[in-house]
Amino acid sequence: MSDHVEDDFSEDKSKSQIKREFLALQDLGARLASLKPDILARMPLNDALLRALEESAKHTKHIARKRHNQYLGKLLRGHDVDAIVQVLDTFDSTSREYNTRFHRLERWRDRLLDEGDDALQELMQEYPDIDSQHVRGLVRHAQHERAREKPPTAARKLFKYLREVAEQSL
Repeated sequence: MSDHVEDDFSEDKSKSQIKREFLALQDLGARLASLKPDILARMPLNDALLRALEESAKHTKHIARKRHNQYLGKLLRGHDVDAIVQVLDTFDSTSREYNTRFHRLERWRDRLLDEGDDALQELMQEYPDIDSQHVRGLVRHAQHERAREKPPTAARKLFKYLREVAEQSL
């Protein structure tokens, strides 16, 4: 009578624990559905899951979205969830890793504005693909804005460029 198919979720786990794990997979699927395609391309996902994530935008009604999230959770069962979460944390603004990287880039921007070419040389060692001429121009323009007490438009552009370079090197 106890002949039933064993699942990877049923080994000495309560029904509540199994349900919590399924709900966590559904939540992960919903988080993945909100990401841009270029970020999804960096994750270890199979074609069926990628197609389902692309279709997520079509489901706008509450019950349809809920059903689709259940489907995404089902598809995620066969994936390495830890690897997906690790990549997701690098792009999720609520994660510690993202915030650490963000603050590090802010410090680079501030150093570039304060120290100039010395900081740029160190930055180029860390990010060899960086366009030094473009960075020098942005730094010069930001220093000019700072001296004239204008809004930090060039400093924002510098930070945006640094963030793009950092994301490409991930």
